Amino acid sequence: MDFYQEKITTIHDFSNDSDMIINHLQELAVSRRSALIIPMLYSEIESPSLANIVYELNKCNFISEIIIALAASDKEEYEEVVRFFKNLNLTHLVVWCDGPGVSKVIEDMKEKGLDISHFKGKGKDVWLAMGIASLDVYAIALHDADILTYSRSFPAKLLYPILNPKLNFLFNKGYYARINKENRVMYGRVFRLFVRPFIEALQTDVGCKSEVLDYLQAFRYTLAGEFALTSDIALHLRFPASWGLEVGLLAEVYRNSSLKRTCQTDLGFYDHKHKSTGENISEGLSKMVNDIVLTLLRITNETTSIQISKPFIQGLYVKYRRSAQDLIRQHYADAICNNLLYDRHVEEHYVEVFSDIFLNTGSSYLEVDKSVQMPDWKRALSAVPDLREQLKNAALKDLELIRT
Repeated sequence: MDFYQEKITTIHDFSNDSDMIINHLQELAVSRRSALIIPMLYSEIESPSLANIVYELNKCNFISEIIIALAASDKEEYEEVVRFFKNLNLTHLVVWCDGPGVSKVIEDMKEKGLDISHFKGKGKDVWLAMGIASLDVYAIALHDADILTYSRSFPAKLLYPILNPKLNFLFNKGYYARINKENRVMYGRVFRLFVRPFIEALQTDVGCKSEVLDYLQAFRYTLAGEFALTSDIALHLRFPASWGLEVGLLAEVYRNSSLKRTCQTDLGFYDHKHKSTGENISEGLSKMVNDIVLTLLRITNETTSIQISKPFIQGLYVKYRRSAQDLIRQHYADAICNNLLYDRHVEEHYVEVFSDIFLNTGSSYLEVDKSVQMPDWKRALSAVPDLREQLKNAALKDLELIRT
C-alpha cells in the first residue's frame, strides 16, 4: 500500500468509498456552492465518453452548475451541442467561446486596453468559463470531455478537499494511472517521457535548482487536466492559452497559494482519446511538447538565476535525453511485471522526437519569448468591472440564436 506523501499533500484512494464523500458533498452544497467547467471541441460530441459523462453527472446533485466551454466553428455545430446537453438535468450553460455574443464582448474589451482577441485554444476557453463560473460559487472543478472511464466520483474527489471546511484546500490536482486495461498499454507519454525527465534534467543535471520546479515535480501527473480550486484563487491566476495550460497553472498556484493549502488526489484508472504524434509542432503531441517547452523555459527564466543561452539549451538537450532513457528502463521493468505491452523502440523514438522539438523550440525561445499568458481576472475586472456578467449575458444571448 502506498502511503507516500510528497512535498504537497497526497490524498490516496485507500477505501474507495465515494458514497461517503458524495453524501457529505450534498450537505455542503447548501452553504458552499460549486461549479464544474468542461472545455470541449465540437468533434468530441461524437465520442461515446461524453454521453457517459452526462449520465454520471446527472447523479451529481452536489454540483450547482456546469459550464461547457465550447470551441465550435458555426451556429450549426453550436446548436447540435446545445441539443446534446439537454439530456443534462443539472443547471448548465453552453458557452460558445467563438460565438457572436462572446466575440463582441472580447472586441469591446479592447477599448479598455485589454486585448485577448489574439489568444486561441483551450486556455482562453477555460479563462472565459472561469470568469462566468466564479460569479456565484465557492469552488470550481474542471475536467476534459473525453474521459472514457468517467464516473461521478471524479468531480466528487476533486471538489471534496476544497469544499470540506475541515480541510479548506485552495487547489486540488487529480492524478491517475494512464493505463488502458483492455489493450494493456501504458499511455501518458508526454508526461512520462518529456515533462518528468525534462524537469529532472533542469533540476539535477544542469544545476537549475528552483523551489517552483521542486513543486512541479511533486505532482504525480503534472499534465492532468482535472483539478479544482476556490473561485477566489481562480481570479488571481495567469495561465497560458496554449497546451502549456496545466504546467503554467501549477506555477501560478504556487505563486498565489501555499504548499499547505495545495493537494493532489488519486482518481484511479483513467483513459481518454489518444493524440497522434503530429507531423509538425502545430499538431498532436508535438504541439503539446512545443507549448510545454515554452512554458517551462519561461518558468525557469522567472524563478531561477540561470541564463538561458544556446549552450544552456544544447546542454539541457543532452541531459534530458539521458534522463528520459533512464526512465524508459524503469517503465519497461514496471510494464513487464504488470503484464503490459511495452515497446522500448517506440518509447525511444518518442524521446528522439520530443528532444528535437525541444532543441528547435528552445532555440526560437532565445530569439523571442513566445510563451503567452492570459491576464489574471483581477486585472480584467479592474479594467471592466462587470466583465463576468457581460460574458454570461452574451452566452445567454447566443442561445437566442437557436430559438429564433
